[in-house]
Amino acid sequence: MIAAVVTVAAVTGGGLAVTGLTRPGTENSTEQRTGLPAATAPIEQGDLVSSTSIDGTLGYSRESKLNAGAAGTLTWIAGGGSTVKRDGRLYAVDGRDVRLMYGTEPMYRVLRSGDKGGDVRQLKANLRALGYGSGLADDETFTPGTTNAVKRWQKAHGVAQSGQVGPEQIAFATGPVRVQGAEAAVGDRTAPGQKVMTTTSSDRVVQLRVKVSDAALAKDGGAVRVELPDGTTASGTVSSVGATATTGDDPNDKTPRIAVTVTFDDPGRVKGIDKSPATVKLGGETRRNVLSVPVGALLALDDGSFGVQVVDGGTAREVRVRLGMFAQGRVEIAGAGLRSGLRVGVPST
Repeated sequence: MIAAVVTVAAVTGGGLAVTGLTRPGTENSTEQRTGLPAATAPIEQGDLVSSTSIDGTLGYSRESKLNAGAAGTLTWIAGGGSTVKRDGRLYAVDGRDVRLMYGTEPMYRVLRSGDKGGDVRQLKANLRALGYGSGLADDETFTPGTTNAVKRWQKAHGVAQSGQVGPEQIAFATGPVRVQGAEAAVGDRTAPGQKVMTTTSSDRVVQLRVKVSDAALAKDGGAVRVELPDGTTASGTVSSVGATATTGDDPNDKTPRIAVTVTFDDPGRVKGIDKSPATVKLGGETRRNVLSVPVGALLALDDGSFGVQVVDGGTAREVRVRLGMFAQGRVEIAGAGLRSGLRVGVPST
């Protein structure tokens, strides 16, 4: 039986693209004399996982706008790229700082004694966290104790101790924020509701636009690997998958895609310039405990089937194989007498 070496140009989605066939022995004198291949590789047994690499953009999650809470002249603003944590300065109007507090509800009113609501609960939680209201109850009532805690907070920052607090003094966000960019400059006039800056969370993420045909690979909660701009890799998780497909701005590419966000398992270790490219490997099918060989080990047999050249004890023999999944530069095989550890011929490098 005469065999030919398969030259593989691409392996995607379990398919094989063959670009050329060469007879064993026509390129290497050792093969001509002995029939043995110039190089071998072991048959391996283990899990084979298909994956698709998709280019994305390294960035930050939860982009939002921050509006001014008071009218006046902007006298200071946090710089772009800076991170502001609880009680940190965001901006100042007429010399009075507006500071960050954590909470999900916006700061939309002046809070004072007797008020009730979720925003009051948020305020009290922040006062406790900052050490100004250790005895405050976790409820939605602005009590006299809350007034005293606010006064202690105001005294620490050198402002009038009114015991009440409003949008001209604090702004709520779900956690630390990163200033993505200023929408106003020092010296500008501001008014309540006027945009001051754009913020994001401080956690790094990768934003992807995934083809609808690959959407099944982007499973919410699925584990992925991310290749970062500096060449290092990091583990991550698919944290959100869009429900609506849209086309991009490129007039030459109207392929429907969905938005996918990947978060990092250890975001503090992720470095890289904002908006720089990153590649995400989305996992697909997994074949458990199978035999596999490098794709280059495949031989195209004369009858149209495939085989491998098994090298054992100084001799070589062809073994017909059934092909399974292609992934990671390897192909799943099954055939008579094949086992892990046997060596098969591969093209010399």
